[in-house]
Amino acid sequence: MKILSKQKEINPMSQLPKLNRIIGQIEGVKRMLEAGRNRSDVLTQLRSVRGAVKAVESNLLNMYLKEYVCRSFDNEKEREKALKEVCELFSRFEN
Repeated sequence: MKILSKQKEINPMSQLPKLNRIIGQIEGVKRMLEAGRNRSDVLTQLRSVRGAVKAVESNLLNMYLKEYVCRSFDNEKEREKALKEVCELFSRFEN
């Protein structure tokens, strides 16, 4: 799990453009089905949607964890150590 920059860390609204793209992808999948497109193409698009949703989920989780850990520790060294441990733990379960 990568640690996001301060700008994204404090602004979960930065994920809205990604969510809008995901909505467009879903609408595209619907149109593909309505047009009778090849199921393989539809499944490929759905896989892409799933990856995009997972990325937004990961970004929001990362923002929350970073914010939570930063508020939990006054000592910068302890904060960085805790943040590193939490990020390593979650990165093991991301997939």
